[in-house]
Amino acid sequence: MYLAARIARPVILIHGDDEFGTSDLIGGQYGYQRKKMVDNFVHSVLKSEEKVSPEWVDNRITVACKHGFTLIYDEFTRSRPEANNVLLPILEEKILDLPAARGDNGYLRVSPQFRAIFTSNPEEYAGVHKAQDALKDRMISIKLNHYDRNTEISIAEAKSGLSKNQTAKVVDIVQILRKNKENGFQPSIRASIMIAKVLKAGNAIAKMDNGDFVDTCMDVLDFDTNGFKKQPEGVVRQAIADAIKQVC
Repeated sequence: MYLAARIARPVILIHGDDEFGTSDLIGGQYGYQRKKMVDNFVHSVLKSEEKVSPEWVDNRITVACKHGFTLIYDEFTRSRPEANNVLLPILEEKILDLPAARGDNGYLRVSPQFRAIFTSNPEEYAGVHKAQDALKDRMISIKLNHYDRNTEISIAEAKSGLSKNQTAKVVDIVQILRKNKENGFQPSIRASIMIAKVLKAGNAIAKMDNGDFVDTCMDVLDFDTNGFKKQPEGVVRQAIADAIKQVC
């Protein structure tokens, strides 16, 4: 959203979904349009003509391409690759292929002002599809790593209202567990924020002998594991306990 604001063009937002098809992105036939003409110019003769035709409605990608808006496609890999194939000619030839049912030309020339920003999680995450190479080849990819310690402390402190000293202890515990990559344990900054918020709400202190603090760390971090769950029972909680002991 920040990058889109810097472009200073109207923004269209899409959230990836496994149920998406091509029509959910470019548009489709939604309902019908009915036209009826009644000719009674000669009072003794009544002529009636009626026509019913499908009604085409442009969806978000078509609108963005047509008017040169900035498209933000959030979590695009949550949509199936075949649904995202429509993006290939948009990003390469600057042309959007459209079904004949739209009524206009069979393609739409993409506006020179059109821009697209895509976000995604790693493909090993649940609910994430592997993006086709042809689509990734048309993008400039920027990998975003975790924040550094000082930045993560500042964010968690601002979000929770907890003191900086206490927030630093929480962040250090999370980062110790995150660095243990052998077990696939990668708690995000959300874990730091959640623990800090609970401590602030309960007026608890980050100390080894504080049961509320230890229980909060166990509940949040044990629940936040993915690959770490493959380890034997108790390994996760022991790793959390060791991190708390090291920091506090």
